[in-house]
Amino acid sequence: MKKKTMAMVLAGALAVSAMAGCGNSSSSSTTAAAGDKTAETTVADSQGSTAAASEASKTDYPTQNVNGIVQWGEGGGTDSLMRPLATLAQDKLGQSIVVQNMTGGTGSIATQYVYDQNADGYNLLMGAENPSLYDALDILDLTYEDFECVLLIGDETVGVAVGKNSPYTSLKEICDAANSGTDITIATTGTGGLPWEVSALVTSITGASFTQVQYDSDASAKVAVLGGECDFTICKVQSCIEEYKSGDLKMLCMLATEPVEQMADVPLITAEYPEFSDYLPWGPFYGVFVKQGTDASVVETLSAAFVEAFNDPSYQDVLKNYNINPMGYTGQDAKDYLQNWRTNTVEALTKAGAVTP
Repeated sequence: MKKKTMAMVLAGALAVSAMAGCGNSSSSSTTAAAGDKTAETTVADSQGSTAAASEASKTDYPTQNVNGIVQWGEGGGTDSLMRPLATLAQDKLGQSIVVQNMTGGTGSIATQYVYDQNADGYNLLMGAENPSLYDALDILDLTYEDFECVLLIGDETVGVAVGKNSPYTSLKEICDAANSGTDITIATTGTGGLPWEVSALVTSITGASFTQVQYDSDASAKVAVLGGECDFTICKVQSCIEEYKSGDLKMLCMLATEPVEQMADVPLITAEYPEFSDYLPWGPFYGVFVKQGTDASVVETLSAAFVEAFNDPSYQDVLKNYNINPMGYTGQDAKDYLQNWRTNTVEALTKAGAVTP
């Protein structure tokens, strides 16, 4: 695996560095012991200066622009939450956060990219829930356990969406059609993406199979359904609220235990399939991460800036408008949430037959 190979290379490099360091230390010590106290003082001063410089670089962080790498395409759900947050956070940091979209591989391209960079806080992974399942789905030998959480923003409710001209008026009609031999297409973002996750759960309960048509982002998948290229998709409230209000998208049901305020007329999935209650509540989450091993003081600086941005009234309005359940978790609270979400979701997908134990 790429991560493990990298770890072995780094371990070898560290071993060589340690051996070289021991040799130099021994040589310097021997010279000083021969009577050159100046040399001993010089070595100590040099070591002290290096340590001081290292500590200063951490204290002065950030001294340059910070890259914010979004796992999904511009205009998608993740992107729509990260850009306004980054704009507010950069004012607190005193350096620009340059947001970039790096799509592909169910977000794994961006995840691997950030992991491959130095653990110095200058590359942020701005992502959704997908990396929590990478290893379980054999997508990538990385999960959020390989990163430090700067901030968990929140989670949200999702629903089944069709175009305004769709002949289907309920999820049951879609499943019945699929079970009758009709080729039903679902716009997805690939294995491990939100539509795939939900469709796997639906298949486990209804027996209906769907043709997966992959797009690079939630936004692209939504456009495909709007244009009639695919029969349906799984849509986050924040990503489809405007199209729902305009009537361009019809929401057939919500994966929730209670009605969604902005879509109060949309039924819950358990109205048609009570068995789905075993998987609820469930939904995607969003967060900002840095590579594991980043100095604690750097993580704290980032967390402080992002928490302040998160608490800004203008950003709270963004969360409210997109129906995001706000968290604002950092530190151990974030770790506990991530662990619980991963455990519960893997168990649900295993039960659905989408993951092999």
